[in-house]
Order: sequence, then structure tokens, then C-alpha cells
Amino acid sequence: MSFVTTQPLLLAVLIFIVPATLLAMAGPYVVRRYVMLSRLRTNNEVAGFKFATIGVLYAVMLAFAVVVVWEKFNQADSVVASEAASAATVYRLAGGLDPEHGGAISRAVTVYLTVAVSKDWPAMEQGTESAEVTEALNDIYVAVLKPHTSTAGNSVALAAVLQQLDSLSDARRERLVVANGVVPDIIWVVLFVGAAVTIGFTFFFGTDNLFAQSMMTGALAVLIFAGLLTIVAIDHPFAGSVKVGPEALSKVLEDFAHKRAP
Repeated sequence: MSFVTTQPLLLAVLIFIVPATLLAMAGPYVVRRYVMLSRLRTNNEVAGFKFATIGVLYAVMLAFAVVVVWEKFNQADSVVASEAASAATVYRLAGGLDPEHGGAISRAVTVYLTVAVSKDWPAMEQGTESAEVTEALNDIYVAVLKPHTSTAGNSVALAAVLQQLDSLSDARRERLVVANGVVPDIIWVVLFVGAAVTIGFTFFFGTDNLFAQSMMTGALAVLIFAGLLTIVAIDHPFAGSVKVGPEALSKVLEDFAHKRAP
């Protein structure tokens, strides 16, 4: 699935939907070549009842999978926003510490955001994580916990910095977990086998207008594989043409640059 995920959306449609739809439309012609129309007509009533049951069951499974991956996609977007907000808060709170201590924290946060944007996103597209970003996150903790001049006001600000830094760390960890996708292999098997059974069932109806039957089968195939493509496209929310980008982190970096500008 990763090959389809990493392709541009239009190319993914051509790869994923078009061939499957053409094969589905050819199905009724192949069956009609070997089975007489009169024999197929005798199955229409029973087959129609069974097809309705199969169609409902598959529609429920497909809709459930779409809802699950869409919720995870939204969760990924929210996690990135939370990560950016925590980083911005740490940077601002660092201003309440002594200049040397606060400056070291601010620089460490800036480095972290820079490498997160440039390293973590390409790594997540490959299903991994960047060790350089992990090291940059550790460097923030080192900067926060290094010996420094302590006052009552500094202690309050430092406690708030540590709380926000923990939130930042949790957000990155959650981002990396969500990046791996949420649909297990068994669900993929059920979805694709179910698609084949549902579409294949339409081949064995007996209608006088074979062209119309083929077109209806093709329309069903388009709907089913469009739903499957939706699941494939957003199952890994940080990869492919439909993905959560690092814009929230980049915006925080821009705000930092404006604050440092004279």
C-alpha cells in the first residue's frame, strides 16, 4: 500500500481505481460468455436477496474503516498543533529565566523545530523517525536542567517550562505512533476480499441489457475502490499527497525569527 500512498493523488486514482473498474466491467461479459442468460435469470431473485445482505455488510465494514482512519488523521493534525503550541510556550517562558539560561533554552527549542521540520517529516514518510530530532529534544532537557542562578520567580517559570516540555515530548511521541498507520493487515485482507466478493456477485445477475449491467458494475466498483483509496491515502497521515504537513511548526519558527529581528 505504501507505493500507492506515496504517489500523487491523480496517479493513485489511475493506478488504484481505473484498472479495477475496467476489470469489474469486463466481468459480466466474461460470465455471459460461458453461462446462458436463461440460467442466470433463474438466480436473480435469490441472488438479489443475498447481494443486498452482502452489500450492507461490506458497506458497514468500509464505512467503519473510513471513519477510523479519518479520526486518526484529524488526531495527527491536532497533535502537530499541540506540539507547536508547547514549543512556542517553552520559548516564551524561557524569557522569564536569567538571560544565559533562557537563551540556551530558546536556542535549543529553535534547533528542535528546525530539525523536526527538515528531518522528522521525511523520516515519517518512510515509516521511521529521526535520531537527530530525538537528540535535539534531549538537548532542550539538558538546557532546561543545567545549573543556573535560581530565584523564586525563576523557579515558577522553570516549573512551567518543564511542564510544557513534557507536553512537547508527549506530542512528538504520539505523532510518531500515529505516523505508522492504524489499519492492521487483517482488516486490509477483509476489505479487499469483501470488495472482490461484492463486485463479483454482480456478474451473475441475468439482465437483457448486458451493457447496462456492465456499467452498473463499474459504478459500484468506482464507489468501492474510491472508499478503499481514501483509506489507503490517509492511513499514514504524514505520507503521500494527502498528509499533515509541518506548517504549524514552521509558523512557530517564523514567529521566533520575528521576535529576534531588531
